[in-house]
Amino acid sequence: MSDKPKNKRFTIVQKLTASYAAMLFFITASLVYSMVGLYSLNRTAKDIARSDLFAINTAGKLRELMLAQERFAGKYVILKSDEFLDLYGKRQGEFLTLLGEVGRRDNNGNFRAIVQAYERYRTEIERVFRIGGKDELPAKNEADAVVSAIDEFSASRRKLLADKLADADQREADTVRFSLILSFSGILLALTVAMLTVHTISTALRKLKKGMHRIAEGDFDYDPQIPRGDEIGSLSEDFIRMGKKLRELEQISLDASPLTRLPGNIAIERVLNKRLQTNEPFAVCYADLDNFKAFNDRYGYIKASEVIKLTAELIHETVKEVAGGNAFVGHVGGDDFVMVVASDMASPVCKEVIARFDTFIRKHYSKEDLAKGAIEGVDRYGISRTFPIMTISIAVVVSGGGDYRSAVDVAKTAADIKDLLKKSPGSTYLINRRQTPR
Repeated sequence: MSDKPKNKRFTIVQKLTASYAAMLFFITASLVYSMVGLYSLNRTAKDIARSDLFAINTAGKLRELMLAQERFAGKYVILKSDEFLDLYGKRQGEFLTLLGEVGRRDNNGNFRAIVQAYERYRTEIERVFRIGGKDELPAKNEADAVVSAIDEFSASRRKLLADKLADADQREADTVRFSLILSFSGILLALTVAMLTVHTISTALRKLKKGMHRIAEGDFDYDPQIPRGDEIGSLSEDFIRMGKKLRELEQISLDASPLTRLPGNIAIERVLNKRLQTNEPFAVCYADLDNFKAFNDRYGYIKASEVIKLTAELIHETVKEVAGGNAFVGHVGGDDFVMVVASDMASPVCKEVIARFDTFIRKHYSKEDLAKGAIEGVDRYGISRTFPIMTISIAVVVSGGGDYRSAVDVAKTAADIKDLLKKSPGSTYLINRRQTPR
């Protein structure tokens, strides 16, 4: 059966990065939109200055030049003075020059109407000059037609200019409005994501704080109910694992010997069952102090307890030095200890423990007892006996993977080996490699 895919959630860093990226995108879009708008307005302004304002100003000058031509033409016809004819010619030249400039920039219908009206005026005035008419206002109608055409041209350009300015004002307003909308949209989006992220973090921290209080009260199974997927979710998972580990440590602590602080029977059984489940080879070394009761009777409970404590330290330090950090040392109770090591480390560990114990234990007997090599005492049946200096016996059970079904099977085999060891004098160890019958 395939596992269901987990819901993927964005991490806090990804959320904040996305929010600021969105804000940067909107602000950049706003800047680009503003620059495009400003460029368009600048083009419109240049077009107005180059075309519309020029046309309107030139139309005014054309009107003045047309009226000046009309006046000088009338004075020449009446007074016949060449001075007025020259002035008329100059104004005509200026008029044609400006008219040509307008034509190069704006050759539309209104411009052509001016040209056509002026051609009719010039034709008529030249005819008047040839025949020498006495009319005070020669070619009056044609001149009026030219002025009217110029006025219509100016009016059309003014209307076009007004339309362009109105359009420019509208585009300016649109540019400002949409630039602000884009900018505030990015900022609002970033603030929204940031506020949601802060709310998520603060909520999760409150839940974690509550969980810490619950753990402090002993509720190691408490789940803060924080969604998984981001950094806070990962922290919540670590929090839950921490609670489970604290519960295990509490059980081990409650099970540990108050004298030696070594793990007790519950921890020993858990370690053995875990090793058995992996089917990897390992060795279980059950250590027992021989003649400990006689020592306790002779030197008292306090001295005997000190020996138990120091023996626990000796075994623990020796196992860690020889077998490494993966080894385990437990205290079954009284003068019984358990060492769980790799199968190939059983013999070196036992030899070193025996060597150190035999040297260590002699420091706790009196000179007289050491000289005799024994102490007088009463056995468990109340019979007076002579007991040798304390020794240590180690029963070793090696599991080759699948040899034993439970910790109980291992303990039974070790008990049988210890019975054999009790018959041998001095500190010794015996390794059993036979499989337990099923």
